Amino acid sequence: MTQRVELVFFEGCPHVAEARRLLRNALKAAGIPPRWDEWDTAKAGTPKSYLRFGSQTILIDGRDVSGGAEGSGMGCVIDGAPEVAVIAKALRNGRE
Repeated sequence: MTQRVELVFFEGCPHVAEARRLLRNALKAAGIPPRWDEWDTAKAGTPKSYLRFGSQTILIDGRDVSGGAEGSGMGCVIDGAPEVAVIAKALRNGRE
């Protein structure tokens, strides 16, 4: 079963590059090709359903890996990007 992996962000959030790096590392550790969809909440055309997530949110099959509360989008997640272990756990849980 293929998992849907997504990164929700907006340019200018200081945690986006780190989120990409950690996501890439977690996928590699899980033996999954490093591919995901990205949604920039500042761009027109981003589906409305993604606008409720802060920047940077990593979703696995539509679920926030860090269990964060949904908000109004256009805000940076204060804690920064989730750790590789948190992302990897979400990937494993989605495969079981």
